[in-house]
Amino acid sequence: MLRYVKVLALLLLCGWSGSAFAFYCGTHLVHEGDTRAMVRARCGEPADIQVRTILRRPVVFVGGTPFLSGTDLVEVPIEFWVYNLGPNKLMRRLRFEDGELVEIETLGHGYREH
Repeated sequence: MLRYVKVLALLLLCGWSGSAFAFYCGTHLVHEGDTRAMVRARCGEPADIQVRTILRRPVVFVGGTPFLSGTDLVEVPIEFWVYNLGPNKLMRRLRFEDGELVEIETLGHGYREH
């Protein structure tokens, strides 16, 4: 019995993380790996966009495995898009790095726009 309680607790914790790999914009599925253009075509314009940059060591892929390259830092553009899906649905915050969707976060309920 205790084992089942532990498994259930683990599943609940995973479910409450607030992070997702995909979500539906109407009838269109958006998932990590999509480009900004693909997301905009499926979901339209976001309610909010925040833009910033981070400094990071360059990454090169060898045989599909990422390796850090060199010691110099490069600027990587980061964009956060928020989609308000209305008061009966949860909002989503999407993080794009260098134009690619890398994270989908579930926020609280949306709001009615005036």
